[in-house]
Amino acid sequence: MPKGIVLKSTGKFYSILLDSGEQKTAIIRGKVRLHADKSTNPVAVGDRVEVDFIKDDPEKMFIKSVFPRQNYLVRKATNLSKRQQVLASNIDRIYLVVTIKNPVTQHGFIDRFLVSAESFRIPVSLLFNKIDILSQDDIVKQDQLADIYTKIGYKCHFISSHTYDSIKFLKKEIVGKQVLFAGNSGVGKSTLINALDPSLNLKTNEISKTHLQGKHTTTFAEMHRIKSGGFLIDSPGIKAFGLVDLQKEVISHYFPEMRILLNTCKYNNCLHLKEPNCAIKKALENKQIHPNRYTSYQQIMAEDQNDVYRKNSFL
Repeated sequence: MPKGIVLKSTGKFYSILLDSGEQKTAIIRGKVRLHADKSTNPVAVGDRVEVDFIKDDPEKMFIKSVFPRQNYLVRKATNLSKRQQVLASNIDRIYLVVTIKNPVTQHGFIDRFLVSAESFRIPVSLLFNKIDILSQDDIVKQDQLADIYTKIGYKCHFISSHTYDSIKFLKKEIVGKQVLFAGNSGVGKSTLINALDPSLNLKTNEISKTHLQGKHTTTFAEMHRIKSGGFLIDSPGIKAFGLVDLQKEVISHYFPEMRILLNTCKYNNCLHLKEPNCAIKKALENKQIHPNRYTSYQQIMAEDQNDVYRKNSFL
């Protein structure tokens, strides 16, 4: 039975790169849908699948089964409160593209995204893009923001898609890997991917001058095979990132600076909010935990995850 990897999903049709090197279009049938009733997309970009030909039509195929995922990244579906959207699966590393201006990436967005990636054990690097347009004051803000994440173990890089020297490390890192580029609309994901492999020629767009935010140029996540080997996943610009199926008791486990202190709280079931002798609160007072990170934690803990996530769109 032919096997392959999903390059693109438009909701109804899937572009599949077969192990033979051929690229085919396939549909899904009921049995596959039944296995993913909590998801708006039972088959996602990056999935390994088994396919078969539709009888009487050798040009058309259907997805027979999806192989177990190594990992996957999800967010709350924007219209269906109890369902989730799988952005991509089988990811070796995520590159979260952030910008200090045009548009501004908010702390809360970064933290929510990192929490979700941590929950699926997917490593993340932060790419601070558009350094070529920053003023001296902007650079100071950028350094301060990057310092927060560097201190807790995340790799941070300062780049410009228009400067080869700033992204040549990326060309080496992605060889043979399956990586996802994510971020708000307008941060330059597609431009960056084009710089990494110009033959892809992805569509890009300008920043909206009215609202200083990006216009959506990627409607569906799409994976591209690159000449140097490996795959790049270009995801749609994300305005809000709703967390899915995370119990309040474990949220702190996905903040690395909190995780290392959890065993030192007085109570095993401490939520690090109002409890006495809380090691997290003490670390906050001692400036071992950045107040912006703790604010993000408080906001996540205060949310009702059964509601459709529409707060703090950040754009």
